[in-house]
Amino acid sequence: MVPDLNSLATFLLVAEERSFRAAADRMGVTRSAVSQTIRRLEENLSIALVQRTTRSVSLTEAGERLYGEVAPALGEMQAALERTGSLSGHPSGQLRLAVSSIAESFLSGTLLAAFAEAYPEVKFHITVTDEEFDIVAEGYDAGVRLGEVIAQDMIAVPVSGEQRQLAVASPDYLARFGSPSHPRELAARRCIGWRSGPHVAPYRWEFAEDGPDGRKDFAVAVADTITTTDMTLMIRLAVAGAGITFGMEESFRPFIERGELVPVLEEFCPRFPGFYLYYPNRRNMAPKLRALIDHLRRPK
Repeated sequence: MVPDLNSLATFLLVAEERSFRAAADRMGVTRSAVSQTIRRLEENLSIALVQRTTRSVSLTEAGERLYGEVAPALGEMQAALERTGSLSGHPSGQLRLAVSSIAESFLSGTLLAAFAEAYPEVKFHITVTDEEFDIVAEGYDAGVRLGEVIAQDMIAVPVSGEQRQLAVASPDYLARFGSPSHPRELAARRCIGWRSGPHVAPYRWEFAEDGPDGRKDFAVAVADTITTTDMTLMIRLAVAGAGITFGMEESFRPFIERGELVPVLEEFCPRFPGFYLYYPNRRNMAPKLRALIDHLRRPK
């Protein structure tokens, strides 16, 4: 019996998510329904495609081969359907975005809530991640990142004003240890670092200063007393007086306004271009993405 396209589409989602539950959430069905579909597909093909444990889902050799051969074909079919649907000019369907966790203004909720109200037939699937990857290869419609890390072959639309990184500490910490006068002093201070993943290098503490040849950018290698992958925990530790930390000013602003954190070394923290929505240069853009871009460009 030849498997139907729905079974193959379900298999692709399980392969991409490495999770029956996540695939079910994307499809809007139960986990049991996804499991039964995969089981029928395996029975039809007389071979196991997925290895299941209580903690993880992975593909067998046959599953990897099927995914590699079927994914491009179904991707082309999906693109063809979207191009056909775009003739109506009505925004609808799922819009997949990969958004940096530090894009505070974009993730604040206000912008996305207004768009969702204006276009109720567009369903968002937003992955908040700081991993750098090819959004096209991973099946995303667009991403949001700092402009400096976006590939040059992408089209970028600004979604924030200029940004800057700040070093901050609690008033209690500064009362006990004093405020550093230059970034090089950070090497001898208690610092709280952040990294986007357990196997990724800690976020670089980058500064700039004026010299005889103009402004010079430089990085400081701090000895992190604590390093975490959780931005919220990093800020809580700084508020609690655990040390000096470093990150985007937007992330710290509420705490600075309440007096829980104090900026230090501001003269070494210049502003730079902010966050952009970026997407591939496609001749026939789906109405759902065009609607989001137009929404972002409207005067606020």
